[in-house]
This record gives sequence, C-alpha cells and structure tokens, in this order.
Amino acid sequence: MEARHLRYALALAEHAHFGRAAGALGIAQPPLSKQIADLEREVGARLFDRTRRGVFPTAAGTAFLARARRALDEIAAASVDAARAERGETGRLRLGFIASALLEPLPDVLCRFGRERPDVRLELHEMATSCSTSVLVAGDLDVAITLGPPRGVGVERLVSVPIGHDHLIAVVSSGHPYAGQPSVSVEQLRQQPLIVASGEDEPAVVTGLRALLGEDSPALSGATVARDVHTIIGLAACGMGVGLGPSRMLSAPRPGTWFCEVTPRTPLPDLVLSFAAQDRSPALNAFLDVIRENCPDVGIALDHRLGAGGGSQRAGKH
Repeated sequence: MEARHLRYALALAEHAHFGRAAGALGIAQPPLSKQIADLEREVGARLFDRTRRGVFPTAAGTAFLARARRALDEIAAASVDAARAERGETGRLRLGFIASALLEPLPDVLCRFGRERPDVRLELHEMATSCSTSVLVAGDLDVAITLGPPRGVGVERLVSVPIGHDHLIAVVSSGHPYAGQPSVSVEQLRQQPLIVASGEDEPAVVTGLRALLGEDSPALSGATVARDVHTIIGLAACGMGVGLGPSRMLSAPRPGTWFCEVTPRTPLPDLVLSFAAQDRSPALNAFLDVIRENCPDVGIALDHRLGAGGGSQRAGKH
C-alpha cells in the first residue's frame, strides 16, 4: 500500500464518481478503478459501494478513510519537519562554555540564536576548559568555548577559532588601598593576597600568572582559588584580596568594587570556539551562522579555517 492509494481513495470518496475523481487526480478512469480494486483486495474489505447514484464509502471504507486522512497528514507533517530540521530550525545543540564567556560574547549570541531558532533545544553546560575539550572530543558536546585552544588527545579532529581576546586586570573592594588607582604593578600584586582561577580548571591562565609573578611566588601559592570570574569578583568585593581575571570582567561591574589595569599589560589566552570538523549538524551550522552575523571578524576567521567552498558548513564543505 502506498500513499497514492490513500489519495485515490479519498478523492473517490470526495467526488463519489470514478470519472470525476480520476479527472481531479489527473489520471484515466480505468487505472483508478483498478487501483481501488487492488486496494480493497489488500485491505480485505469492500471500501466502496458502486451504485447508480454514485460511489459511496462502506462502513469499512469510512473507517479506512479516517485513518487514511490522518496518515497523509502525518506524511505531510513529516516532510515539513524534515525540511525544518535540514535548515537547522529544530534539533538539539549542546554547548559547553566557561563562565567568563557569559560576560562576552555569549549573551548576544544566545539571545539572537534563541530568537531565530526558537525550536532548537539548547543544552547549556558550564564547565572548565580542562573538562570541555575531552567531552567535545568524545562527542558529548556539539560546540565548546574554552580559554585557550583545546589540548590533548583528539584535538586534531576539531576546528577551533578565537572569538575573544583578553588581558589581565585586577579587581578590589572599594575599601582596598588600590581602589581609585588606574593600575597596579606586578610588584604590588606580589604583596597582596590574591584570588585566582583554579590551575586544574584553567591551566593556561595559571601558567601565565606563574610566568608573571614568579614560579615560586608566595602570593600565588597562597592565593584563594575561585571557580569562575563571578566568584573572583564576589570575593574581591568582600575584601578577601585582589582578584585577577580577564578584562571582560569590566562588563560585569559590581557595587563596592574597583577594577585596575595590571602593568605591564599581560595578554591572557584567547577565548576559543571549537567543534568537531566532521560535524554536519544543521543546528550547529545555524549556530555558526549566528556567530558569523554577530561577530563578523570571527566569521571571517571561521570561514578561513573551514577553507574553500564558501567557507561554510551549510553546504557541508571544509
């Protein structure tokens, strides 16, 4: 039994006449009569009464036609759903990110993606750089935003592009001696209790701090370890020490805090977006399109990294 058999039966029920139904379907009457007879044999019941007044569904035919309408509706809906999924309008996107990405650029990107793709189910997972890379390589994330490029086994199978540049800044409470200063020096930092990211979670950051302050710096070895930038700012606001973090912290001012530049200016690892090179997920492609639209410079780097063929995965090319 094929979908056309269902359409033939419904057309015959609507027109109550083989000739009129055949005309509406664009076929000759004999093939229609044969197809209906074949359908009745397959179903094992007479679906239509042929009378002088016309052709009318039997009780079996009425029951069959009700299901046939629903079946054709489902086939049409399946085609619509498939087309929407192919365009990245439905599906699932699993995103792993570090907390500082919520300061910039994730808010604008996620808001736009949510507006343009409201039926894509976003699964958001805050996780440290050291975790997200292995989860992405294992296929349990579609895209990850990390501090610094992914490192470890399997990263050669990833596409990675920088989406944000940072340098080190300090944050203190408004009652701290450094409050009001435009900048603090490395020597001043060595004299203060510090609040820093976890070396286990963000090894690239801590490696940079060791290079800046000294491998055996007492200030660093005795520092309070915070999980994310929001905690660094919060602890600094409580007077627990000098918080050190990325310059994007400036986009999250908090009452009772003061931000200072660190001199000399110290670059931090880039914020990096990564995904599997072989991923052809339409939902991922739609997300990358939003990145391109929202962050043109990133879009150029992304297209360059993906290579020829228009630089987009939308055509499934690299």
